[in-house]
Amino acid sequence: MNILVVEDDARISGFLERGLKAEGHRVQLATTGAEGLALAMDAARAAREDGVTTIVLLDIMLPGMNGLEVCQTLRAAQVQLPILMLTALGSVEDRVNGLKLGADDYLVKPFAFEELLARIDALGRRSRELTQSAPHRLVVADLELDLVTMRASRGGQAINLTAKELALLELLMSAPGRLFSRERILANVWGSSEAPLTNVVDVYIRRLREKIDDGHERPLIHTMRGLGYRLEAAA
Repeated sequence: MNILVVEDDARISGFLERGLKAEGHRVQLATTGAEGLALAMDAARAAREDGVTTIVLLDIMLPGMNGLEVCQTLRAAQVQLPILMLTALGSVEDRVNGLKLGADDYLVKPFAFEELLARIDALGRRSRELTQSAPHRLVVADLELDLVTMRASRGGQAINLTAKELALLELLMSAPGRLFSRERILANVWGSSEAPLTNVVDVYIRRLREKIDDGHERPLIHTMRGLGYRLEAAA
């Protein structure tokens, strides 16, 4: 199993790295929230492509972007990697806040290494069960998206899409008929890295519509003026 340790305390991260490697795990280290976020996004892509399970051990008190912000950004981007918070902040309010933002488990420092291993095993089992039951293909009308190869087609004809266009299409197809606001699309596809007033969403919707709908009698991408966009096979 791959373990991503996001921890700025060299003593703790070194201890975790040695102990986890001794248990047969592959370990990646990050010392800042931004670095941890980038590695987690890479791990999520690897999980889709080759099925490798990655568990994120995430400290809260990190320089720059803190652990709660990292967790929230990952969940907003639809990244479902198991996240185990490791922190000295042990009040009930702190634990509840972390879980509300998308963490799967919470372990307060100092902790017993055996308990950490047990929680990692439990998260790994849960992740594998979810992966095995998760759909490998999204279908809306004659539009299909293979989530393993990340290839799209409509009416049996392949559609050449960029990485961002694929991410946008996956979001829209994940909930047919659901209205997605520009702000929600920004948070999910771009991770809120773009300014709220930018027209990047409109630009990419237009590109996606040209590739998905042009030449087809029935459009699938629909605009709700002032509200957002939805993808559905409307009558």
